[in-house]
Amino acid sequence: MEIFNVILLAFLVICAVSVSFSKNLLNSVLIFMSYSLIMSIIWMLLESPDLAITEAAVGAGVTSILFFVTLKKIHALQSEQQEEERFDEQN
Repeated sequence: MEIFNVILLAFLVICAVSVSFSKNLLNSVLIFMSYSLIMSIIWMLLESPDLAITEAAVGAGVTSILFFVTLKKIHALQSEQQEEERFDEQN
């Protein structure tokens, strides 16, 4: 069980570091969502189910949805076809 805790903590640190170095906003949101899910598993292992449910619902659920809506509103989420057309126009 100790090895599982170490693996979860390693994934937590990897998610925290990689979200700050990610240049793509969509990838950052997905990494943040996985960070929240890992954190909720850690809360369950620490025998705190109320915090685990809150972390899963708010961190991975509501906050991620709000991030996706914000990315859509600022037109950061574009289809691959639009990005290819814009790339072709630049070249």
